[in-house]
Amino acid sequence: MLHSHFIIGGARSGKSRHALVLAERVGNRRVFVATAEACDDEMAKRIALHRGKRGPGWTTLEAPLDLVAAIDEARRRGDVCLIDCLTIWLSNLMRHDRDVEKETAQLCEAIACSPIPILLVSNEVGMGLVPETPLGRAFRDEQGRLNQVVASVCDRVEFIAAGLPIILKG
Repeated sequence: MLHSHFIIGGARSGKSRHALVLAERVGNRRVFVATAEACDDEMAKRIALHRGKRGPGWTTLEAPLDLVAAIDEARRRGDVCLIDCLTIWLSNLMRHDRDVEKETAQLCEAIACSPIPILLVSNEVGMGLVPETPLGRAFRDEQGRLNQVVASVCDRVEFIAAGLPIILKG
């Protein structure tokens, strides 16, 4: 396992499953950092489905905004940290009018300084239609920038398509 591993792909491409398998190879004390919040019934069901896919040996930290603190806490609790996902984290930052560029820089510093291996999951959203609304276009643009910056600091980057990993870096 390399120090940092970034896994990107489209919706339902198998990103999270791939990340879980990789993390389970690394250590017995695994920390899952969840960025999603159960703001409605549909999201609550999605979260429950994800939780059900994690077996024993996982500690879950909920961190919709402060990933730096979550990475620090993961270091104290585990052998490996899996953050799922940066796309939801980005939408949380934008919804709360946080400085995305500053938060991204802090995240990248935390990734580089993490004493335990870290896996990050994110969506590739720029391969489809141009969003209809200004907010949708702003989000797509921010997601593209976030993915580029995180990929630049990670040792390994994989794109998942149809459940299959394609190595982009490392």
